[in-house]
Amino acid sequence: MKMRISFLVCLLAFNLISNAQQTTREISREWTSFVQSIDISTEKPLKFKLSADVKVDVKEEAAWAGLWARTDTKNNETGFFDNMRNRPIKEKKWKRYVIEGTLDNNTSSLSFGGLVLYNGKFYFDNFELLIENENGKMVPYDIANSKFEKKISKNKIPDWNEAIKSNRTVRVKEYTIETFSISKNNSALLITGSGINAPEQRAATIGKPDSESPQIEAMISMLNDLKSRVENAVKNLKPEHVDHLHDEKANRIGALIMHLAAAEAYYQVSTFENRQFNKEEKEKWSIALSLGDKARITLKGKSIDYYLNIYKEVRQKTIEGLRKRDDKWFTSVNEGSWGSNQYQWFHVMEHQSSHLGQILFLKKRLPPVNEIKQQGKIKN
Repeated sequence: MKMRISFLVCLLAFNLISNAQQTTREISREWTSFVQSIDISTEKPLKFKLSADVKVDVKEEAAWAGLWARTDTKNNETGFFDNMRNRPIKEKKWKRYVIEGTLDNNTSSLSFGGLVLYNGKFYFDNFELLIENENGKMVPYDIANSKFEKKISKNKIPDWNEAIKSNRTVRVKEYTIETFSISKNNSALLITGSGINAPEQRAATIGKPDSESPQIEAMISMLNDLKSRVENAVKNLKPEHVDHLHDEKANRIGALIMHLAAAEAYYQVSTFENRQFNKEEKEKWSIALSLGDKARITLKGKSIDYYLNIYKEVRQKTIEGLRKRDDKWFTSVNEGSWGSNQYQWFHVMEHQSSHLGQILFLKKRLPPVNEIKQQGKIKN
């Protein structure tokens, strides 16, 4: 069979979207990444290999860096994906790292780059992408600014986007992005993360090793994991989206966060003090606990930070209360109670998980802010 000499020219159409065409959105989170993308069209499976030099300077167990690559399919789903999560980069000296994957006839694009998590200094240099041709030979693809020789200004990397998709640029305010001079004629990319509250350990685990109350510590781990998911889902919402009503029977996202705090406050007094809310507590929490029309009228006009700070204060009280007790208390049933202390806190956990799903549903259906403003007065 005759092979096409211009194979790579026909196979790949470069689809890097310039930074000038992007609308950059500033957000807050514990990680950032940079990306280039190319369009792909192939009739048969082809291997690819992404490599780069990386080193890190971190002190936290949770902090790490990685290369990443993702293929997107013709039906807008994720195909191959690898971000080195199972082999995180934590070496303090330059080392070459590799990701290998496969393109197929359902692949529409390949995105690739680097990512960093939590606090520290993260260095990248000498990116290379090889793609298999019809002869089975790995052929280099020309990556723009692969060695970061172009000067970085105002946290913008020439020919790369701070994002996970080339057409969705973000600016993660916890990170600075700059040029690092290795020598007079050799530069690298330096990303510095600071001011991020990192977890005590990187690996996804439940509980604390050698804890005297392992079941309580396991519950705290699960509650805090859910809290992080809730916070990450909503922390960058604009005020109009915090207060938006999906329909006249829906709850505002801000009100749902307040509801999570109210329910958790109730189970604090139920388990720690074996009682119901007193008069003062009812006045503070009853609207958020019940939701409905009163909550739609009352719980609005506040920033997302207002609700998250209340949620955070309640959670801190929960952790302090649980850690004053042991597993014997945890598995016991208070006199007159409907369930053990452990089961009641399990109920808090699954309650928050249920409402997280509701929050994610509402978030995906938020209209653009300008459309909300055009609606005028929101119907309660």
